[in-house]
Amino acid sequence: MQHLIRLYFQLPLFIRLLSTVFFTMTLFGIIIHIIEPENFPTFFDGLWWAFVTGATVGYGDYVPLSPAGKAVAILLILSGGGLVTFYMATLSASTVKHETSLSEGRVPYKGADHIVLIGWNERTRHLIDMLQDQNLHERIVMIDQTMNQFYQRLPSVHFISGSATNEETLEHANIKDARMAIITADPSMEEQQSDQAVIHQIVALKGHHPELFIIAEVLTDRQKINAQRAGASTIIRSNDFMSSLFYQELYRNDPVKPFELLLSLLTERQFHEETVPEKLTGHPILTAYEFFLKKGCQIIGIRKNGELSFHLDESIELEKGDELVLFSPLRK
Repeated sequence: MQHLIRLYFQLPLFIRLLSTVFFTMTLFGIIIHIIEPENFPTFFDGLWWAFVTGATVGYGDYVPLSPAGKAVAILLILSGGGLVTFYMATLSASTVKHETSLSEGRVPYKGADHIVLIGWNERTRHLIDMLQDQNLHERIVMIDQTMNQFYQRLPSVHFISGSATNEETLEHANIKDARMAIITADPSMEEQQSDQAVIHQIVALKGHHPELFIIAEVLTDRQKINAQRAGASTIIRSNDFMSSLFYQELYRNDPVKPFELLLSLLTERQFHEETVPEKLTGHPILTAYEFFLKKGCQIIGIRKNGELSFHLDESIELEKGDELVLFSPLRK
């Protein structure tokens, strides 16, 4: 008996209240059926009366007539009515508490095959918008330690508050079952400190999931090798990218705006590398242009013997093992 009592109190509060309500209503249903079998001919009739009475609905289709039956009804109203009210109040409070915990990033993520984004900023916000615009339906877990509450109403994003180097935070994000992680640099730090923080986060993620594919952003070129050693699969040097854009804008002499043009291209299309199909080997590259254009793809480079070249002319002959760099529609 003591074991059952201990087991009962180990159950979640919601389950305990629900089971207590059912037990109480069932008990009163049995009692009223025994006391007034003529007015409550079946146990279910008694159970129905107990629930509608305890819930203060009181349809009046079943009513106790004897003094003993009325005494049972009084006890039911005093005990069962308060119990049902307390149950509903607890359920409402639990729902509000869970919603608050979700927005504050205190609820562990239970799913799998998700993408983990580390750092809430304009870059990650825009990435989430792109995924939603393309209807990719990715499950995303956002880790950030600068926000006390995640105010964005994004059904595909689960927020975890904390540092990505903290064991508990990574467990809450269910890193071991994640498919990919993206680590963004913190612009509020100095470049050297930001890159060191990124490298620490890579090491922490690899410690939980050695096979995790990690895309990491670094701000300085000299930290690229350290990010690779830490285990990053792909490294993005955002400062180099921005410097190249500044250079293009500085020396352009035509109406084309490189930044807007590149942003539009990367929003609508993506880079893709594909081995030359066997049926195209031995043919000039012009044949491949026509072949891939029918698929909506454009050839922008070729890799021969491991060397990448963007200098393309009609004299190039495709060989077995060559790889073409394509600009293709975004993955659906």
